[in-house]
Amino acid sequence: ESYKRGQTPNPCINCNKYIKFGELLKRAVEGGCDYIATGHYAKVEYDARLGRYLLKKAADISKDQTYMLYTLTQEQLAHTLFPLGGMQKSEVRRFAALHGFVNARKHDSQDICFVKKGGYTDFLQSIMGVQSPPGNFVDPRGSVVGRHRGLICYTVGQRKGLGLNAGIPQYVIEKDSASNTVTVGGRDELFFTGMEVGGLNMISVEAVTRQMRAAVKTRYGQHEAAAALSPSAGGKVLVTFDTPQPAITPGQAAVFYDGDVVIGGGTIIKGIRGKM
Repeated sequence: ESYKRGQTPNPCINCNKYIKFGELLKRAVEGGCDYIATGHYAKVEYDARLGRYLLKKAADISKDQTYMLYTLTQEQLAHTLFPLGGMQKSEVRRFAALHGFVNARKHDSQDICFVKKGGYTDFLQSIMGVQSPPGNFVDPRGSVVGRHRGLICYTVGQRKGLGLNAGIPQYVIEKDSASNTVTVGGRDELFFTGMEVGGLNMISVEAVTRQMRAAVKTRYGQHEAAAALSPSAGGKVLVTFDTPQPAITPGQAAVFYDGDVVIGGGTIIKGIRGKM
């Protein structure tokens, strides 16, 4: 449904939310288990002063997976162990090799692990039956500049594979499911001063009730950006960046940090340009 609306969701986050820490944990507890343990690079700690479980970054920052785990609730964190959280990935591989584990040199998983052949667009169309008809590429003024292969084939910030000959590099800056158009433009048009975030799950605090500072990550591989969080109507959060950020993508996760502690996160509803 998110793809049909022109959004770009993160399947790994939904897998964690609904399968690993949803159904798997539920069945483990029903079976008499106190905890589940996974190989995620993250840490769980209980803060007696706050009376809350905290999700914290892993010791190996280059492999930290807290961005993918922001949906974990207090109940789920209370029953979860991350034994690799205090280790470097290189240590884990040496340990695995020492004990003869067959996956000691296995490549890290990439993107959608359950799509074995073809790309995610093939999976969505052939397995999930998602229809995504061709439409127009338009420039920021609305003029048609070419034809696209379907909204699900593109994401905000994408440059490669557009098939446009514009003289200068073109990037996807917006997708509109209502008009079935993909807006393209130069790199300068990719930047946003803020964004609206909904579907929140807060971890270190109960809710954002007043303006607070945070470091915000909008994609797994991106660096965090300094920003202010403010409560917004309907239980949403308005994020105002200190400096404009590129490729704010509806459907992706926005995760808020205070140092190595995950404050919480949610789903990007829309990017905001201009003065806020």
